[in-house]
This record gives sequence, structure tokens and C-alpha cells, in this order.
Amino acid sequence: MTTPRTTALLFARAAAAAAGAALLAGCSAGPASAAPSTTTSPATTSAATGSASGSASGGTGNRLDAAAERADASLVRRLFTQVFPAPSSAAAVRTAGRIVAPDAVSHGGESGPAGLLAAFRADHGRIAGAHAVVKHLAADGDLVAVHWQLTADVHDERQGEAAVDLFRVSGGRVVEHWSLAQPVATGKPASGNTNTMFSDLYRAPAAQRHPSERQEERNRRFAVSAYDTLFRDHDVSVLDRDFDPGYLQHNPVAPNGTAALKKLFGGGTGFPAQESVVSLSDGDLVWTFSRPVGASADSPFLAADLFRVDGGLIREHWDVVPPAAG
Repeated sequence: MTTPRTTALLFARAAAAAAGAALLAGCSAGPASAAPSTTTSPATTSAATGSASGSASGGTGNRLDAAAERADASLVRRLFTQVFPAPSSAAAVRTAGRIVAPDAVSHGGESGPAGLLAAFRADHGRIAGAHAVVKHLAADGDLVAVHWQLTADVHDERQGEAAVDLFRVSGGRVVEHWSLAQPVATGKPASGNTNTMFSDLYRAPAAQRHPSERQEERNRRFAVSAYDTLFRDHDVSVLDRDFDPGYLQHNPVAPNGTAALKKLFGGGTGFPAQESVVSLSDGDLVWTFSRPVGASADSPFLAADLFRVDGGLIREHWDVVPPAAG
């Protein structure tokens, strides 16, 4: 399904793009390490204009079918709970074969369940006693995204790797898969931000914690529009309109709040435009997968970003940005 996470990325991220993305779309917080390649995405158009069917934002399923989304989420979760712990076992091989289609598209690696099993075995080989700790999981249309930690200590969020995997599900089986990973930052960050890359800090009012499917779709369009306005159009006014001034940042290179973003974008720093090309929304979280504007359909994703949306504002942010090769 995907190449082992010890395979270097197939692209080098431009320094200017990394500088511009460092505060929201992210940059590598730790030393360069291997990450799986992501050589294609399901769509090349901005998700801001996508419909409920999701065709313009990377998905083709019905984004309003909650029952189907729950089933897809349960299916993908089993890969992490039943396959990852012992990927060489006969039970794991059988389970992967039932969940992953034999011709599932591999973005950079072996097709079918064998690729996923190989990636999980590589994780165990790289980190003794490895665990896959799922932090956030979303299902929207035919897409399922998983934000997870690869770690030897399930109680320590400051070690191992941060990863986001994206799956497409059809007919009750995984048919496509992408993966991004980066090292978890260690040491005291210069930004002074001590939030971990995984914790949930914002507490929404109880009445707003479980939005309807239609509200999720509105949140998706809202967050993707905000992302594209800032990173594609370089319009900093969106920070005052769409972001909580004290929003919570889980990228350790940036402090909480919008002040640092205003300083960066208002200082004339130039960097290539980038935009969301795949997005999904579940609960109060919106996920975006970005690529440089004008990039070909077989270009890798630059980053995966998660935004917590509540009360018409972006309140919290996480990301995973694979380090550039070399």
C-alpha cells in the first residue's frame, strides 16, 4: 500500500515554501528523517468549491451518509488495532487481506495488502516495541484520515513520529492510500510553544461538540477557504475574520495565536502559493492535504493539516509535514 517509512521523500521542499508554511501548514520540527512518499492525490482542484459529493475536494462518496462513514472508519481503525501490532503474524495477514483490496493503489510502493504490511513491519524494525496510537480519525464521503503517533511509549507524546494516513474506501475495502510522517520534536522549542503535536486543548461548549453532517460540510468549506486565502492568495485579513486570536498551535515551531502569522505574512516574506487539494470534515475537525498551486496531479502532498472549527472560527491546529529528502 505504501513504501516503508524509511524511504526518503521523492521531492525536496523549496526553502521559501517551508518558511512560509512553518507557522500554519507546518515545517519539520525535528531532524530530517525518512517518511513515506506520496506521489499522487485524488484531485487537483481546490476543495473550497466542492459539493457535498466531494468530487472537487478529493472524495467521491456522499459526505452526508453518516452510517457509511462510521462503517468506513471502523474498517480503517482495524488496520491499526488488529494489523499493526503484529504485522508478520498469520492473523494480521488475513485481516489485511480482508480489509485491503488486492489491487489497491499504492502511492510509491507495492500494491494491495502486502505494501501496508511491509510499511508496518518497517515501523516495528525502526522503533523497538512500537505502538500505533490513534489520536484523531475522520471519515467523510469515501475518505478516511488517521492522525497517529508511532511510539515505544504510549504515555509519552514527545517521542517517535507523527503521521497522517489517508485512505479511500469502496465496496467495504481500502482501494487507495497515502501517508505522511515526520519526527516528533524533541527539546525546548525556540518558539516557547510546549503543546505536544497530538494533544487536544480546546474545549467547545457541549452543545457544539457534535455538529450535524451539514454543519461538518459548512466547516470544511470554511476552513479550506481560510487556508487557501492565506496560503494561496496571501491575504492576511483572513486571520482577523476566520481565526481565534488565541488559537492553539500544535506545530512546535510556532507560538499560539495569530500574531506570529500576521508578522510573517505582513513582513513581505515571499513563498510559493499552495492550496488544499483534498479535504474532509468529521466532528469539529477539518483536514486538508496541500500541494503547490499548479503542481501536477502526481506531485506529493506538502502537508496534512487539521483544524478545529467551532463557532465560526478556527480554534486549534495540528499538522504533519514530511521532511525534505537529503
